[in-house]
Amino acid sequence: MIRVLLADDEHLVRTALATLLDLDEELEVAAQAATGPEAVAMAMLHQPDVAVLDLQMPVLDGIAVATALQRDLPTCRTVILTSHGRPGYLKRALEVGVRGFLPKTTSGPVLATVIRSVHGGGRYVDPELAADAITAGDSPLTPREADVLELAAGGAPVEEIAQRASLSPGTVRNYLSSAAGKLGATNRHEAVATARRLGWI
Repeated sequence: MIRVLLADDEHLVRTALATLLDLDEELEVAAQAATGPEAVAMAMLHQPDVAVLDLQMPVLDGIAVATALQRDLPTCRTVILTSHGRPGYLKRALEVGVRGFLPKTTSGPVLATVIRSVHGGGRYVDPELAADAITAGDSPLTPREADVLELAAGGAPVEEIAQRASLSPGTVRNYLSSAAGKLGATNRHEAVATARRLGWI
């Protein structure tokens, strides 16, 4: 029996998944969680074989949860299930040891097959998401440029971004200008939109 943890902040999605997976005789939904921290706590408590994690969850996202589980519960394999299948997210997920990456449009039987495969040591990335990631290539942004763009995403003024990033306003302007140039954007708002669309921030 493969013991599964399901983590998704949408109650309806989570319970529907649990119902679908419980129909499979080889799978048992051992625990459920609605937030990132709850997912980590439930994993430590119930020691599942596979954690199926929503990418976008409150407090900690699926990639952050996968990172924590890789460190604290390395026997638990992780699968990301998402409606945000952007290339940057896929790359980051694979870098932290996620074994499966699927869109939420995946059918129940396919998800069950992927859980079994991942539990057995395999990997599975949705072919369409993989093709998109290859086409998009790697992020051209440095970690600092990505951080500054992320802080700029809420529309904060340069002075506020500088204070939050412990940088001078001039350095922030340089990072924003460099990021916009690399992304072919005419301003920081366009740069933020492009980086978000590709999952680079």
